[in-house]
Amino acid sequence: MTNGIYTLANDYVYHQLVALLNSIEVNAGEDVPVCVIAYNDQIEQIRAEVASRKNVTILENPEIFTRWEEFSYQVWKSHPTAIQTWQEQGIKKFYRVGENRRYCAFDPDSLFEKFIYFDADTLVMQPINFIFDQLEHDDFVVYDFQYQDPSHIYNLSSPQLLQVFSQKQIDSDIFCSGFYASKRGIFPPEQREWLLSQLRNGESDFLYMGAPNQSVLNYMRMKTNTSFYNFGRNLPTDKATGCAVTSTHFENRNHILYDKGNRLTYLHYIGLSSKIFNRVCAGENIDFPYRDIFLHYRYLHEPENRPNFTTKPKAYNAPPSLGTRILRKLGLSNQARVAK
Repeated sequence: MTNGIYTLANDYVYHQLVALLNSIEVNAGEDVPVCVIAYNDQIEQIRAEVASRKNVTILENPEIFTRWEEFSYQVWKSHPTAIQTWQEQGIKKFYRVGENRRYCAFDPDSLFEKFIYFDADTLVMQPINFIFDQLEHDDFVVYDFQYQDPSHIYNLSSPQLLQVFSQKQIDSDIFCSGFYASKRGIFPPEQREWLLSQLRNGESDFLYMGAPNQSVLNYMRMKTNTSFYNFGRNLPTDKATGCAVTSTHFENRNHILYDKGNRLTYLHYIGLSSKIFNRVCAGENIDFPYRDIFLHYRYLHEPENRPNFTTKPKAYNAPPSLGTRILRKLGLSNQARVAK
């Protein structure tokens, strides 16, 4: 296949995956091929969902995943404190191992020649041909504004950072790994070995442990000087749109979001825990930004199963009640939950 979409999921994000797949079908085209990469082995619901869709496949091959997991493990072994810190926190091997599986899209024998990756907590809002078209000119394409906050990509206090990348690069080349487009064959094995050698020579010091895969992917792209294009920086200011759920000014027109009259490419529910989506789909009336948009796409083909809320909505970020705070202070909150 020439062009396609990848995402990464397991049963924990099942509801979000269904919403994403439905948004792709409606807004990007029902013939766009999608490959769901298994985050881990908990994919029983995901398998059933994929089997019900004609243009969606699932990738769950441990042999394919292993080389990227091992590469990332070697990356973090080169870091001065990461592995030890995570082990002390009870994390096996390293933090968010499963997220590395998506990088098999770069392998020369991967499914799509050109691909777009979307996190499962996104919704596609329009046709995506223009992104594939840009890949005719650049090897890596993004559309976000993460460059305005590089602190979630690199450890900005590391003295190594500005010895490797210029301030100009840091201010312009940063991106969020929830959405990106690229090509198979990028970052071949010999290049990854070279990257490891550079990291072992001290460059791993500025990787950001809080988002390990995002940090490493940014490092790989910047260090190899892979050609790069960000629609968020290159479109005129009156044409560029936001993408994050934290932007409260988007306008909803028939289940499509617009930013100052321009149709969004995608909406990223960044920062919202999957627990919130799961609780809402179970019938709990928790309100969060653009909830109706999510529910529309989640239940697009099964409106009869959409939750019918009968209680007063509770904000997703509402502070805990006084009773809960007291129980927590007394160390009794866990017991209280068990007792219910």
